[in-house]
Amino acid sequence: MKAGAVQRATESGDPRRRPSATKAWLKAIELTSRIEAEPQRLFADVVEEWAKRQPERPALLSDRQSFTYGELSARISQYARWARSLGVRAGDTVGLMMPNRPEYVACWLGISSVGGTVALINTRLVGRSLAHCIDVARADHIVLAADCMSAFEAARPHLDRVPQIWRLGPGSAGADLDAALAAADPRPLSSVERGDVTINERALLIYTSGTTGLPKAVNVSHRRILSWGGWFAGLTDASVHDRLYDCLPLHHSVGGVVAPCSMLRAGGSVVIAEKFSAEDFWDDIMYFDCTVFQYIGELCRYLLNAPASGLEVGHGLRLAVGNGLRGDIWEAFAKRFAIPQILEFYAATEGNFSLFNFEGRPGAIGRIPPLLAHRFPASIVKVDADSGSPVRGDDGLCVACTHGEVGEAIGRIGIADRGGGPFEGYTEPAETEKKILRNVFAEGDAWFRTGDLMLRDQQGYFYFVDRVGDTFRWKGENVATSEVNDAIMDCPGVLDASTYGAAVPGADGRAGMAALVVDQRFDLGMFAEHLSRRLPVYAIPVFVRFCAELDATETFKRNKQRLIREGFDPSVVSDRLFLRDPATRAYRSIDRAVYARVAEGGIRF
Repeated sequence: MKAGAVQRATESGDPRRRPSATKAWLKAIELTSRIEAEPQRLFADVVEEWAKRQPERPALLSDRQSFTYGELSARISQYARWARSLGVRAGDTVGLMMPNRPEYVACWLGISSVGGTVALINTRLVGRSLAHCIDVARADHIVLAADCMSAFEAARPHLDRVPQIWRLGPGSAGADLDAALAAADPRPLSSVERGDVTINERALLIYTSGTTGLPKAVNVSHRRILSWGGWFAGLTDASVHDRLYDCLPLHHSVGGVVAPCSMLRAGGSVVIAEKFSAEDFWDDIMYFDCTVFQYIGELCRYLLNAPASGLEVGHGLRLAVGNGLRGDIWEAFAKRFAIPQILEFYAATEGNFSLFNFEGRPGAIGRIPPLLAHRFPASIVKVDADSGSPVRGDDGLCVACTHGEVGEAIGRIGIADRGGGPFEGYTEPAETEKKILRNVFAEGDAWFRTGDLMLRDQQGYFYFVDRVGDTFRWKGENVATSEVNDAIMDCPGVLDASTYGAAVPGADGRAGMAALVVDQRFDLGMFAEHLSRRLPVYAIPVFVRFCAELDATETFKRNKQRLIREGFDPSVVSDRLFLRDPATRAYRSIDRAVYARVAEGGIRF
């Protein structure tokens, strides 16, 4: 039996309701309409308002700790007063490194409510990567859970400057934050104590995943937190009757802001799991009586690959909301687990527009309805496959893609809700400038570059194709790694896969290469036949590498950079390597002699 849970009382309302698309969009507009008119109302105020109305209702739940709305509001006030006692003001940053738990949300809400910026630091980072994220934040203080202390100490020698450590939990390192919070007044802050903090101030630093280099720190204002919470509360039709299951990392934008803030905006509850576990997932859903769960990346595929459970269809879920559910498993996922509605969306932590697939069209990542197109202008422009640069016409302006044509998705940069979304950028101005595309459709305009290749159909639905840079050119054709990977994952015996382009000496472009994790069902001959039926010949991987496991981020994004660097050289790679023989179209083992023939041009593909 799980400890610390608060059982939900019987409540009115249909837990498996499904609103119309129009109603959902209107509700989202309503919930975000006050943001600009009330610039001093922050998300901490939203929690306080609900605490006055329903102080005993569960706000945040977990195995080990739970907060009612009254308790959460009080904890936020304690963090706010503690931050004020340190002299934390607008422009000051406090680092936060803590595993998933309700305390995490209370911490950043409290510190940011008095003007501080909270840097949400990945608890899985170590050494130089961790030191980089702490240094980028330029924090004077850092909140460390006791179980993160050893990772911090290992990174300490690499730090440019060491912030003041505040420890939560047992131990002797740093100052005792538990004692400092216990001494702080839990009552709501006065307006004088709050100070002149507005929605324009930076509330958080959230880091990119770092799949193509060191993580970048993204600026997130109070305005965006309120906007994310309101839009998702409206589009999920969240209410006080809902409980959302959140097993995603709280240091990421979706798991740490979008998921909790959507429910807290509506007065609902959030169940916070320490991490995702396919084995525990349905037990948690049933035990905590969840009505919604948040997914990302390959989480849904992992659940599909898990053994059947008797709890899979006896739940009370009405909605799964998230991004990254591929079209090839969409319907199988919804059917096996009896999910009444799937709300797929597209967004980026630093992005200035979002797409929502409210209608549940399999494979689509969403669209912008006509009534909002003027507020959130988005487009797709042609890009050169080799350079990744936008294609420009004779007039020097970018070229918009037609329906069904693949290009890079962009969003116009403007003032909130007035013909474009704001782009708040990163802590490093040079990195911010790289994401801005200028003189796109008119002299002087500016658009945010998503770095994502998409296409749009006649009905306005967007479909994700690949990342700019992941798509490579081979035999004069553009190859989308996501399309190849989908085909590979459908082959019996393939447990995991990562597809990328490998440089071949003397050849133009890059040849397809796939790193595979397989089980005893896998047969290389069957694999070759399967791909020949699913893919054009130029898209079939030329090289195959067998791995025990694949590197991935916590949100299941593949870290391909090491694989790309190592290529197919057996003197570098200890894993088994194979190449697709151009004559027989069968895969054969690569040893040093075969590699030498490829390198010398003795084997032509």
